[in-house]
Amino acid sequence: METPIRLNKYLADRGVASRREADALIERGKVVVNGLPATLGTKVTSTDTVTVSGIAPKTYLAYYKGRGIITHSPAPGEVDIATRLKQDFNLSGLSPLGRLDKDSEGLLIITDDGRLTKHLLDPERETEKEYEVVVDKPLTTFFTKVMGSGVEIEGYRTKRAIIRSHPKNQKSFTIVLTEGKKHQIRRMCAALGYQVQSLKRVRVGPILLGDLKPNQYRKISGKDLQSLLALIPVA
Repeated sequence: METPIRLNKYLADRGVASRREADALIERGKVVVNGLPATLGTKVTSTDTVTVSGIAPKTYLAYYKGRGIITHSPAPGEVDIATRLKQDFNLSGLSPLGRLDKDSEGLLIITDDGRLTKHLLDPERETEKEYEVVVDKPLTTFFTKVMGSGVEIEGYRTKRAIIRSHPKNQKSFTIVLTEGKKHQIRRMCAALGYQVQSLKRVRVGPILLGDLKPNQYRKISGKDLQSLLALIPVA
């Protein structure tokens, strides 16, 4: 039998509100469980019917940004992600978490939940971001060692990273960063005499790009959403 959990945690896990916000909604009579007004301390399982009024549910998407697409602030003649989501899918009011430069591709989390923006982009949170990279010449042992231990770029030493080379492609590697300096991977490679040919982000925290194709998205839900929202400190 599924273990019941407190209603405020249930609502927080589903992205409806923080625990504190959920308690306020319960106190104001905005939460109903199985047809009856909820009270503070109410416990529920996934088999219970929970409805909430007075608050719009948040949206969480995993989106594949293709090469050539601008994340934010497009110049004249360019298209940003917000515009493309509106044009192609009639989605509005959503923003990408963080950036991917024009020549890079891969995963962006798109949401209207400002809490995620604050905490996932906070460098002290050290949220992992994983990338697949192809460079212009074969990797050396020195390259992989320095990329993992930290590279000096314009007076700043990057944090330690996890780097894995691909045995079937000597010019390809995967790197996991816990920071997000502008054009960081390209600058790290350039500092070691390499040029990036392609760069694709395949993971942000617990969320994977999966089998998405450019300009496709999927809703983040279930355990993936719970894992994503777990990155937000309990309020």
